[in-house]
Amino acid sequence: MYAIIRDGSHQFRVEEGQTVRFAYRADAEPGSTLEFDQVLAVGEGAELNVGAPVVEGASVTAKVKGHGKDKKIIVYRYIRRKNHHKKQGHRQKFTEAVVQKIAVPTGDNA
Repeated sequence: MYAIIRDGSHQFRVEEGQTVRFAYRADAEPGSTLEFDQVLAVGEGAELNVGAPVVEGASVTAKVKGHGKDKKIIVYRYIRRKNHHKKQGHRQKFTEAVVQKIAVPTGDNA
């Protein structure tokens, strides 16, 4: 069984037991659980239950493994013939979590 969830402006296709990197959450301690109630679709095999815009009563629970920073991204700006160079770096923070349960209401097919 898999689900498509929305976290902020990102959408993720998740399955039970999968490790996923979410946008940084300062309030989530390692070992705590995250609850995602914005489930856009739930599927199993060839069946797919698509919400309008979300599947009513469906939720995804994930356990936080920890926090971290991604590898550095270099931003280099250059304006030709003006002797202008600017180099910046950025490391995006993330929260790594393991999906534990995909809960679907019993009245649905998925």
